[in-house]
Amino acid sequence: MTTFNPFTFLARRSIEAWLINREKIDVKAFPLEEWDESLLRPSGCFVSLKKKDGSLRGCIGTISPVYDCLADEIAANARSAATSDPRFLPMNKDELPEIVVSVDVLSPLERIHSLDMLNPKKYGIVISKGFSKGVLLPDLPGVNTVEDQIKIAMMKAGIASLEGATIERFTVRRYSESQE
Repeated sequence: MTTFNPFTFLARRSIEAWLINREKIDVKAFPLEEWDESLLRPSGCFVSLKKKDGSLRGCIGTISPVYDCLADEIAANARSAATSDPRFLPMNKDELPEIVVSVDVLSPLERIHSLDMLNPKKYGIVISKGFSKGVLLPDLPGVNTVEDQIKIAMMKAGIASLEGATIERFTVRRYSESQE
């Protein structure tokens, strides 16, 4: 028996509405307060789409909220993950049964002053330098050390050196559809 998950439900409904009808969902039409009050507050989030074999199909997110409530943030990031991730062609509706949706809700960013404050299984990171920024979610396959995490985030940002860079960490609440 699968437990209802409002976070992945909103993400999937947003993707379906867009791919099938080119419509945006109205999140206010859902009983958000009954489902989870955090959906009514602003928060950054990432929506990841994976194929059933586990390979990534799209991932888009915001480290700081753009919308007034998390539900709108999820809906917008879900549409973008399906259609605007520059690493992939836009999804089509025929792919819907083959994807598994996950939503990571981010805590506020916390600046770190020592690499000892990092743990790639527990914390995601944001490395910033000038106008460049690299984000890496926590607990990703193949990212086992702080060094791996920093190297990948720097590469994503196009940063060659940590000198003058800012490192911030965050935690996530991760919600994923079951892969049954």
